[in-house]
Amino acid sequence: MYDNVCKFLAESFSSDFATWLLNEPIALTQLSPSELSLEPIRADALILLQSDEIVLHLEFQTRPKVDIPFRMSDYRLRGYRKFPQKKMRQVVIYLQPSDSELVYQTEFILENSWHRFDVIRLWEQPTEIFFNYPGLLPFATLSQTDNQTRTLEEVAQVIEAIEDTRIRSNLAASTAVLSGLVLNKDVIKRILRSDIMRESVIYQDILQEGIKEGFEKGVEQGIEQGIEQGIEQGIEQGIEQKAQDVAIKLINQGISLEIIADATGLTIEQLQKLQAQTEDIQPQ
Repeated sequence: MYDNVCKFLAESFSSDFATWLLNEPIALTQLSPSELSLEPIRADALILLQSDEIVLHLEFQTRPKVDIPFRMSDYRLRGYRKFPQKKMRQVVIYLQPSDSELVYQTEFILENSWHRFDVIRLWEQPTEIFFNYPGLLPFATLSQTDNQTRTLEEVAQVIEAIEDTRIRSNLAASTAVLSGLVLNKDVIKRILRSDIMRESVIYQDILQEGIKEGFEKGVEQGIEQGIEQGIEQGIEQGIEQKAQDVAIKLINQGISLEIIADATGLTIEQLQKLQAQTEDIQPQ
């Protein structure tokens, strides 16, 4: 979900990101990675935005990866092949603190080839930067704050003051997901109002993912997989379906409805409906 949230924010608030990273509030539009690809390349955290003069290449990472320098060099060449007249700003943004030397790598060197890109470690960034523009608010708790809970409370106050309900809802949900990297989910639930988040596209994505996860694996993950509700709904639906499957088998064996009700937890009325459905499909 972190990749999806970061992509959503960068694409929905592209001018905020342009002002932050390019020092210019220019309009940026989405550029599909496939437009630069000769061969498929994994692009979970890849975001490409473009204007008439520049391509902004962003990579959000929760953990450092060895192949990042190569990826940046590779996409720079792909970008030049497609848009030789355009500049390209490449930024790797690390979300979680790390002691790995990989988060300090800004170069790719191969024999006589040399390529340089930029790196931002959010935990070293001044917190006030992220209060300057709405699209950056969800990253504030990951910044150089000495009190992440207090920062989240301040973010929540700013978000609640936003008049546009759609923007308010999407920013609240995005903040909830990203804050989960550094704060306990109970703290997040206490500070961010769930009723504000419910209408957001991010919340709906999380909810659907949670329902799917509930069917397949049960409750394995917390806020990033469903903010609990999706998983719980999936489990309840799975349990009810299993009970109905067992009840149908027992009905076909001639077991009394009272016994089946005790065994499955289904009501007599539910069992009568299942019995009627079973009789309808019996061969005449």
